[in-house]
Amino acid sequence: MNIIFKRKSVRTYLDIDVDDATVEQIIRAGMAAPSAKNQRPWEFYVIRNKETLAKLATCTPYSRPVANAPVAIVACYRTKDVFEPMMTLLDMSCCCENMLIQAAALDMGSVWLSFAPHKERQEPAKEALNLPEGLEVFAVLPVGYPRGEGKIIDRFDPARIHWEE
Repeated sequence: MNIIFKRKSVRTYLDIDVDDATVEQIIRAGMAAPSAKNQRPWEFYVIRNKETLAKLATCTPYSRPVANAPVAIVACYRTKDVFEPMMTLLDMSCCCENMLIQAAALDMGSVWLSFAPHKERQEPAKEALNLPEGLEVFAVLPVGYPRGEGKIIDRFDPARIHWEE
């Protein structure tokens, strides 16, 4: 469980490539996430092209970290052929958290850049990636070797725990 507490949001990266095997390990962790009725709504796009990364960096007010990452994992979800459409975003959240934890376990940095459920963020990303109909962008996870140490924040707050005796 220590790796959960090691994970932090990393927004700047060294100019060092991340190999395909490392990216695959991160995505494999995402695919290990639970999903409603095992619908596994996810599809992933691995982006290394600098022009595409630059386009993704302009899609939201918060997506600038994509521009300086060596690679980004775009986590998408299917809107067709899913059993529980209302659960899709929850499924994708589990998936992305698994990928962030696995990235930290591999000493990589990443940050969750949220696109869904904001159509004004999703549409330019869909266009930049030329996504097919029935596929939506959930989040973009830039991945790279962290530039600097960063800070791990202890978020535990015992006041939010309510014990029933």
